[in-house]
Amino acid sequence: MANTLVQFRVEESTRDKASKICEKIGIDVPTYMRMCLSRLVQDNGVPFSMKIEKIEENKGFQAMKEASRIAEATGIADMSLEEINAEISEARR
Repeated sequence: MANTLVQFRVEESTRDKASKICEKIGIDVPTYMRMCLSRLVQDNGVPFSMKIEKIEENKGFQAMKEASRIAEATGIADMSLEEINAEISEARR
């Protein structure tokens, strides 16, 4: 599937605030924009609401932090995509 460049203008302060929010949830703005467009198409509308008010209480955020902690503790945090896929294939056998 071919990729295309999507550009638009936004106030600098809005971009900076968005970048800080994305950083808090562990992604960057381009990743967020790809997520939004993919879900918009998949659900044929705006499918979700992501807010940061109390991120520490967010179960998804807590699960991501715990998964990162476990990956660090077990020495698998730096696995390549190929290594991850090999592990999955092995587990499915």
